[in-house]
Amino acid sequence: MSTTNEESAARVAIVTGGSGGIGSAVARALAADGMAVAVHYSGSAERAEKVVASIQEAGGTAISVSGDVADETAMTALFDTTEERFGGIDVVVNTAGIMLLAPLAEMELDAFDRMHRVNVRGTFVVSQLAARRLRPGGALVNFSTSVTRLQQPTYAAYAATKGAVEAMTLILARELRGRDVTVNAVAPGPTATPLFLDGKSPELVDRIAAASPTERLGTPDDIASAVAFLAGPGGRWVNGQVLYANGGVA
Repeated sequence: MSTTNEESAARVAIVTGGSGGIGSAVARALAADGMAVAVHYSGSAERAEKVVASIQEAGGTAISVSGDVADETAMTALFDTTEERFGGIDVVVNTAGIMLLAPLAEMELDAFDRMHRVNVRGTFVVSQLAARRLRPGGALVNFSTSVTRLQQPTYAAYAATKGAVEAMTLILARELRGRDVTVNAVAPGPTATPLFLDGKSPELVDRIAAASPTERLGTPDDIASAVAFLAGPGGRWVNGQVLYANGGVA
């Protein structure tokens, strides 16, 4: 774990998968809005450290914390560390997830189980902790995908995990009645992250970009802006919704 400074901020956010393409943009956006941010990572400590450093250089406050997103003990430690450092938690954003693609008839069950563990169990574990610990005025933002509405071949297993995320998100919003905590999901469309672009030809990328009326791919900052809206004061009247941030692709 690394830290920037010891000062507590008025609002505090946890971003799971905060070292990834979208996660890092979300962490920076929330920090720019004045929040102290716990940047969670499960793989690359170096990438997480770079995100923390960039927040610090911009005058913000951040820590990096590792852990398996589907492990309740590790995630409890993440929440404990954040509360001990900053005094509470106001925003939790679940960007952590994996995408493994294959036609349903050919999908290896081990691959499906891996994806289910991270995308569904991981979201459940973190959402459960958020439901127990978010302060009044808080926000939980989970991550779905626009693929749930596109019915694209090879995406069945991935879309199924994200359909589960949407279901738990919308129900949890109703279960937190009276808590003054909002629960929403963001469903990105095709977004120009290294993971998305890897292995795709320029021609394929161009075809995917052309599917949107905006005729471009989304950027991590586009998605981060949607999250920042839901996590900030302007999003307090948005609750129990799935926000499709996809440029009109679906």
